[in-house]
Amino acid sequence: MYPVYPPRLTEEQEEYLLTNLKDWSIAHGLAVRPAPSYVPTETDPSAALATTAPVTLFPSLFPGVCFEQARNVAEAYNELYAAIASDETWLKGIVEELVEIDDFMANLWKVHLKVKEEGYAHAFTLGLFRSDYMVHVDPSEPQPCVRQVEFNTIASSFGGLSSKVSGLHKHLLSIGAYPESLNSILTDSSLPPSTSIPGLARGMAKAHEAYLECAPTLPTCVIFLVQDLERNVFDQRHLEYAVNEHGIRVFRLPFSRVLKDTHVDANRKLIYTPPQSPGQRFEVSLVYLRAGYSPTEYDNEAAWDARLQLERSAAIKCPSVLLQLAGTKKVQQVLATPHSPHLKRFLPDEKQAAAVLKTFAPIYPLDKSEAGMEARKLATNPDSAVRYVAKPQREGGGNNIYRKAIPDFLHSLPESHWPAHILMEMIEPPEQNNVIFRNGETQQGGVICELGVYGACLWKQGDADGKPHITSNFEAGYLLRTKGDASEEGGVAAGFGAVDSVALVDV
Repeated sequence: MYPVYPPRLTEEQEEYLLTNLKDWSIAHGLAVRPAPSYVPTETDPSAALATTAPVTLFPSLFPGVCFEQARNVAEAYNELYAAIASDETWLKGIVEELVEIDDFMANLWKVHLKVKEEGYAHAFTLGLFRSDYMVHVDPSEPQPCVRQVEFNTIASSFGGLSSKVSGLHKHLLSIGAYPESLNSILTDSSLPPSTSIPGLARGMAKAHEAYLECAPTLPTCVIFLVQDLERNVFDQRHLEYAVNEHGIRVFRLPFSRVLKDTHVDANRKLIYTPPQSPGQRFEVSLVYLRAGYSPTEYDNEAAWDARLQLERSAAIKCPSVLLQLAGTKKVQQVLATPHSPHLKRFLPDEKQAAAVLKTFAPIYPLDKSEAGMEARKLATNPDSAVRYVAKPQREGGGNNIYRKAIPDFLHSLPESHWPAHILMEMIEPPEQNNVIFRNGETQQGGVICELGVYGACLWKQGDADGKPHITSNFEAGYLLRTKGDASEEGGVAAGFGAVDSVALVDV
């Protein structure tokens, strides 16, 4: 579907391109902390070093019609998940199918129930979403389209680096680092910038403004809740600095220090005391979670106490527990199972619903429903399993089971645990090539690209019918992640992919 791309570089061309790529990336913060496998801990005991983030040398080709399709449904997806997270009755029916077989989901639901009993202290919720897609070619259709891989409602990462990598590729084009043979493909207009840094920061600023309507009595701040050892720190820092440009104080709070550095006062306001300034106190307007999405982070009861403390406070959450649960694969499956009646419940506008529906890949339950029993036959038959991926209710990359591995994996579990997974038809993207720069080395070959479109949505819980009152809703930039076509997984932080940008082409 694509032209031959990218071209082979001469030794001199590659040296010029790589020299500029490495220098520009470090100068502009397109960076990560190095993995111990690349820079041993004893070499960098204080974690002072940084290295270029895994990145592609060339922007990857991407059909313009697919790029616009994905961007055009961003606001509809924002509205969809705001509505799902606001409909506790519907979500309860989904979650209750999982609580007996998934302790993580069960404990998240317990947090919600405890806060519900006490009463939620703030009506607003912020969603900073990323909807991930791949290009899908259907021989019966005149044009390719995008199909959704997953929808992320918590810790939607790489918004900071995605803006930087699109800037990198534009810079390399501007200095003649790409061969002249690409002049008809790579132009300033074919390389759209990603606005994810200002877009996501704007979403957080909108939430902060909404909190200020409550007339806080202390200086206010936004908390970035982070993991203790975070290699992807610069991605987060770019967003932090952009929020700070709105005149908002930002602090990074490791998940392990929530109970030490915060408390909830008599009015249920979340009060933060910086350990470096114990005489100061701040009222937290927004907690932006870049941690708390993995079961491994809740390794003791104190971690669950910390999550409960945040949830019961008056600070706006991004996301709330209900919004985190709305992002589970089970919800995606319920919406996308062929002939599902659920989509129109949340998107009554037929035009919006039809546009979202076009992005769904067929997804099936692995329960004992009629659709689930059919899916079990497909998943346990080695001949048919090669067309599918099994996904658990997890975020962060590295969790999925692909193709031939599915039958043996399922047979290793009690059948009662099968419904904790969904079965999704594999998306088969068109073949293309690129060069990935990772840990000082280049790898050239076939690649698979995954487009993530960010969205920001702020809403206030509605009346008894559960419908949200949306006050802000906008698309907030894009991310392209690219991996070698021999890798099934695509997470950059998990060690599988590279950050990339799009070169729009007509197909």
